[in-house]
Amino acid sequence: MATTEATLSTPGSGSPTAAAADSTLARRYMAVRAFTEHLVEGLAPEDMVVQSMPDVSPTKWHLAHTSWFFERFVLMEHARGYTPLHDTYLYLFNSYYQQAGERHCRDQRGYISRPTVAEVLAYRRHVDEAMVRLLQGLDEVAQTSLVQLVTLGLNHEQQHQELMLTDIKHVFSVNPLRPVYRTIPGRQEPHATRPLQWVSFDADVYETGHQGDDFAYDNEEPRHREFVEAFALADRLVTNGEYLDFMRDGGYQRPELWLSLGWATVQQHGWAEPFYWERHGDTWMTFTLSGMREVNADEPVCHLSYFEADAFARGAGARLPTEAEWEVAAATVAVAGNFVDDGHHHPGVASPAAGLRQMYGDVWEWTSSSYAPYPGFRTAPGAVGEYNGKFMCNQYVLRGGSCATSRSHIRPTYRNFFPPEATWQFTGVRLARDVESGGAR
Repeated sequence: MATTEATLSTPGSGSPTAAAADSTLARRYMAVRAFTEHLVEGLAPEDMVVQSMPDVSPTKWHLAHTSWFFERFVLMEHARGYTPLHDTYLYLFNSYYQQAGERHCRDQRGYISRPTVAEVLAYRRHVDEAMVRLLQGLDEVAQTSLVQLVTLGLNHEQQHQELMLTDIKHVFSVNPLRPVYRTIPGRQEPHATRPLQWVSFDADVYETGHQGDDFAYDNEEPRHREFVEAFALADRLVTNGEYLDFMRDGGYQRPELWLSLGWATVQQHGWAEPFYWERHGDTWMTFTLSGMREVNADEPVCHLSYFEADAFARGAGARLPTEAEWEVAAATVAVAGNFVDDGHHHPGVASPAAGLRQMYGDVWEWTSSSYAPYPGFRTAPGAVGEYNGKFMCNQYVLRGGSCATSRSHIRPTYRNFFPPEATWQFTGVRLARDVESGGAR
């Protein structure tokens, strides 16, 4: 399976307190579920059933799958007397559904014409009503055992909220009518991006990875030590204008800049510009969730593959950061930025402030680190279905979240991961370089 959601697991070492579950967890459950349905407001049923490529899931499937999670792992295991709305939903909306020995994978989710969108929304109502009854009726002992599981389910749903936006963007992009998902509200940045600066960090043994009582996925643990050589990180994301310079300089025609598999991919698919870009006469246009618009040179370049991000970095005389470098730097700034909560649904121009900017939100940032377990990783007891210890081959780690990520869903240790050719997510690039005693090189 091509990965489109981070590893799911039981939470790390803690979760919200049981005492707060009855009042807080039920409210958070309904808030997250309501935001999912807010994201589909304005979509027609026809919009929600299209699967435009294998990695894209129909919106209807996301609505059903997130409900399946709560039904399968919470209600059926912990709600006495719960009756599923429809027995076949239990396999139909699993990540891999199977019946009578036939296994169907993600690229066939568009085959599921029934249940209808209306029936899926009724399924959500059925699950929500049962979940609220369960959460409001728990005694303290039961609360303790369920808080972690429900918190996991809510984070799982937030992942699918992001996928719903990136997937509907692709669905609309291949429609010749180029539909508008939503008109983006007025943006705040009339200013131009200032020249890139470098922020240096000393060589040292750093601790990275999650620790503490807040929620985290298992792939963020355990906390461990790692020696990091001195490095410098760009103070902002690479812009469309800088990427245009790379293109004008023949970046897509220079094999020396590309990894061998990357160069083969460029040749095979005829890549010559970022995904969603189109040349209209002398003007570069890009498809966004608010329709076609002219490429803004000051906005972060996005929808880049790992191959493109790496080639650009080489052409700039730099490199991609390791995920340890990124986390060391990110730990020095607050988790703030352009998230889905802001309703822009598109990367924004960096502020003119000094220091590291855009570490969170806007676009996921490719790192040079292969996605693998940390030293000492063990799959936790009490695994939830297939959602533990999922480490994929030929995937690279991304950090920081995007304009489609919920603010409450991101943290410095969050590890996203995609194959190197993936482009339909909001993925971009921040440069790094080595530092010697005389300064950066």
